[in-house]
Amino acid sequence: MATVQLPPQGSFRLDDVDWLTYRRLLRAFDNRHARLTYDRGSLEFMTLSPLHEHFSSLLGQFVEVLTEELQMPRRSAGSTTLKRKKRLRGLEPDRSYYLANEPLVRGKETLDLRRDPPPDLGIEIDVTHSSLNRMAIYAALKVPEVWRFDGQALVSYHLQANGTYVANDRSLHFSFLSLKDVNLFLQRRTQMDETSLVRSFRAWVREQIAKGWPAAT
Repeated sequence: MATVQLPPQGSFRLDDVDWLTYRRLLRAFDNRHARLTYDRGSLEFMTLSPLHEHFSSLLGQFVEVLTEELQMPRRSAGSTTLKRKKRLRGLEPDRSYYLANEPLVRGKETLDLRRDPPPDLGIEIDVTHSSLNRMAIYAALKVPEVWRFDGQALVSYHLQANGTYVANDRSLHFSFLSLKDVNLFLQRRTQMDETSLVRSFRAWVREQIAKGWPAAT
């Protein structure tokens, strides 16, 4: 197989790539700082910027704070490759979590979407725009909720029965949570270090619990 050279930051796309080649490239790029997205023959390679990874880490920590403080079951699936040969699609979320379906995957060392449910929540950082429709791939893989952040606004996308997403400012799995409030914390990232920011988010969550969370509003 020819060597694929990735740019320091950015992406490039190959077309007419079969499923077997995609699988081989996944193995070749395992543990490398790159993201592969596959959509019915089109394959995109994307290197991830420090800003992208910073936002991904922050949002992941916010989800973990929420589940810890609310004592909700959680299994972190990270950026595990989600793929289905039947649908000829695959991607790596920036972060992903099992919440409602955590009991169904508890104790499993490997995950296979042919028999296991997809993660309940995916996190998509879109500061470097993909040339492929990653939201359509999430939908084809039946991920119930995706938090998408473009560097300015954080929006929750809820999967509908017809296989499309509807944007919402409230989370599907944290129905009492407005994503606008979470976005305010993301915008404070230049005002304090990451540890302080996550601690302030945790303190805010505890305040909301004291006021009556998790009742939906």
